[in-house]
Amino acid sequence: MKNHWKKVCRFTKNLYLCSANNDETTDMKRNIMMVLVCCFAIAHATAGKKKEVLPYQNAALSVDERISDLLGRMTLEEKVGQLRCTMAWNYYDVVASKNGKSKEVVPSEQFKKDVEEGRVGMLWATYRADPWTQKSLENGLTPELAAQCGNALQRYVREHTRLGIPLFLAEEAPHGHMAIGATVFPTGLGMAATWSPSLVEQVGEVIAKEIRLQGAHISYGPVLDLSRDPRWSRVEETLGEDPVLTGTIGAAQVRGLGGGNLSKPFSTIATLKHFIAYGTTEGGQNGGPTLIGPREMWENFLPPFKRVIDAGALSVMTSYNSMDGVPCTSNAYLLTDVLRDQWQFRGFVVSDLYSIDGLAGTHRVAANRQEAATMALLAGVDVDLGAACYAKLSSLPQDSLSSKEQLEEAVDRAVARVLHLKFEMGLFDNPYVDPMAARAVRSEAHRQIALDVARASVTLLKNEKTAAPESGKEGRVLPLDKKLRILVCGPNADNVYNMLGDYTAPQDDGNVKTILDGIRQKGIEVEYVKGCAIRDTTQSNIQEAVEAARRCDAIVCCVGGSSARDFKTSYKETGAADSQLSAPNTQLSDMDCGEGFDRATLTLLGHQQLLLEALRQTGKPLVVVYIEGRPLDKSWAAEHADALLTAYYPGQEGGTAIADVLFGDYNPAGRLPVSVPANIGQLPVYYNKKAPRPHDYVEMSAKPLYAFGYGLSYTTFDYSNLTVSENFDLQTSMATVTLDVTNTGDRDGEEVVQLYLHDDQASTVQPVMQLKAFERLYIKRGETRTVTFTLTADDLSIVDSQMHRVVEPGTFTVLVGAASNDIRLRGTLNVSPSKKQ
Repeated sequence: MKNHWKKVCRFTKNLYLCSANNDETTDMKRNIMMVLVCCFAIAHATAGKKKEVLPYQNAALSVDERISDLLGRMTLEEKVGQLRCTMAWNYYDVVASKNGKSKEVVPSEQFKKDVEEGRVGMLWATYRADPWTQKSLENGLTPELAAQCGNALQRYVREHTRLGIPLFLAEEAPHGHMAIGATVFPTGLGMAATWSPSLVEQVGEVIAKEIRLQGAHISYGPVLDLSRDPRWSRVEETLGEDPVLTGTIGAAQVRGLGGGNLSKPFSTIATLKHFIAYGTTEGGQNGGPTLIGPREMWENFLPPFKRVIDAGALSVMTSYNSMDGVPCTSNAYLLTDVLRDQWQFRGFVVSDLYSIDGLAGTHRVAANRQEAATMALLAGVDVDLGAACYAKLSSLPQDSLSSKEQLEEAVDRAVARVLHLKFEMGLFDNPYVDPMAARAVRSEAHRQIALDVARASVTLLKNEKTAAPESGKEGRVLPLDKKLRILVCGPNADNVYNMLGDYTAPQDDGNVKTILDGIRQKGIEVEYVKGCAIRDTTQSNIQEAVEAARRCDAIVCCVGGSSARDFKTSYKETGAADSQLSAPNTQLSDMDCGEGFDRATLTLLGHQQLLLEALRQTGKPLVVVYIEGRPLDKSWAAEHADALLTAYYPGQEGGTAIADVLFGDYNPAGRLPVSVPANIGQLPVYYNKKAPRPHDYVEMSAKPLYAFGYGLSYTTFDYSNLTVSENFDLQTSMATVTLDVTNTGDRDGEEVVQLYLHDDQASTVQPVMQLKAFERLYIKRGETRTVTFTLTADDLSIVDSQMHRVVEPGTFTVLVGAASNDIRLRGTLNVSPSKKQ
């Protein structure tokens, strides 16, 4: 305004002087002065007038009032834009600051174009960095720059769009924010192996804080798919095979993410993946069809989602698979009847990336993107991740699937759901963050939590007896004596990215601790020889490893798999790795797992098995460590290794955690969240199959190599004094189970007490056993602790022949122990009359 007024004054002055030089009349001069006075008056009136505050901009009004006002002002294109979530890693440019001494982030021309043409209201993976996005440590964003980026994008839409609706930024965060500089935790399978809701809740708190500090709002994760086929490429992301463990750990993570209270400064919108039954596809094929019945869905697959939604999750992602012939992205029964009508879910549903496009291109149930968009929207999908299909909604076509009025109503409902959460989060009032505060990302406190979780996840599977060389007393191979000379070898002994799993950003040098790093930190005398790669067979040096082993006292061989993406791997448009067979004589990457890398076998690839067998021939104590994204075949190691453990993908502090376990600085207490098959011919192998109990095959037992819930310790525990409520109390709808657990060994340690139920007789076939409760507790040596579990009507309910959830009269066998195959105590619970839920 000041600059504009200066121009007016300058123009008027020149005009006055000009008239004077041309000997204009006094009347002309008087007119000029009148113009000046009028300009002053207009400028003063304009400057004094406050900018009008529209109702949707008024923080004093209720959220519903603000939404109602805003919807009434929006055009169809603006509404549809709120439902489109675009890929955003190309929406910024990093440039030199004006003083040339630092960097700053500005919106890219692509972002401006998409905002102008598409009115986009939600962005995905703005801060993501990996080979697929082609963002690296060199051209990606540090946490501080990420915060600047978020501010710059928000400022642009606030100042350059008609209504100034703030953006939602959604980020991948299943085991840490997938961004440069963020803390990397164990993947989902590792977090589930802790059997510790309190630890996983802390993980959620860290993830939420790191995301919000950088100006993002939505966290994709946890992954609640039940893993019943280890050949599937995304087992690592899940919380295992069991609905109770999955629901409990998932709910803990969501509580840490804010529990749905968006008024908290570090609360995110947790997005649950993937709705539904995505981890149980035919043949373990990613995105393949799922064949389960409705009762199985209600008994096992839906309960984890319900539990985690009740814990505060405000977004649900659809899955790529179809179920009983209906794609999950267009399944109105699941997305509307169940989520909205029965569960009263108040958040929004987002498609998986291009899964709406897949209705036409993959499943062939829609003729084109326009029809696919209509199908998904009417089924209950609010947001299109990928944004190509919902762009077609701007014209609201009338077709055989719907009327124009139906589509308008559906668009308004979906937009209102998205806007409601933007208002709740306060983005209309202040969408900006302090870039300096983002320096708290990956703080020492956050790194410590990553270490705590990694330690708690390490699962000891075998630990042979041995005679101590000095005393002659019987001991165990582990923990190793720190005075020994150790050969550390194998493809996963000193590989940074193999420790981390999929959905991980590039890492600064020194941030990730490998197993070799962890052992060296303890001052152990070490020799290191890689021996071989995960898959590639062109650069093996097994003989060198054998020669080194002969010079050492013991061997720690680190084998398994990898989900480490590299710049040589090709990727599909969904971001999944393309697992096409490689040409002969080409060097292979380590990647054998991660989205898109389904397996036909579970054996070790490359020369890993040859390496293990050659090392065994040296006669030196052999400790085998599996770093893996799925339960690989461990039959040889179970028979021939002296000690065996799995650490899943343990994250950035994994090497320190594993070394702590190997040398006795931490007593392991991880427990398997999935069954480990003895042979691929047993698949599917999961502990809670319905009766009858599986019988043996001609060639082998039907039992898994290692059972669900299994894991060893360096101490021992005794279970006693089981007490079960005499009857299930219908008045209070609960029963109690108590027992004592005593640490009978010579070390302090943690035990995971597990309670299972078997319904002795029911109207529909029930599992041979089902986990209902668990507790991880620390017990000092010689100490006894009492554990109390409370069972509710939900724990005792079944889905009957009429698809009603009921508690039927009868008896339940109560099974308490250290694993599904290690039941120490048994009792009986009586239930009378039936009670509908």
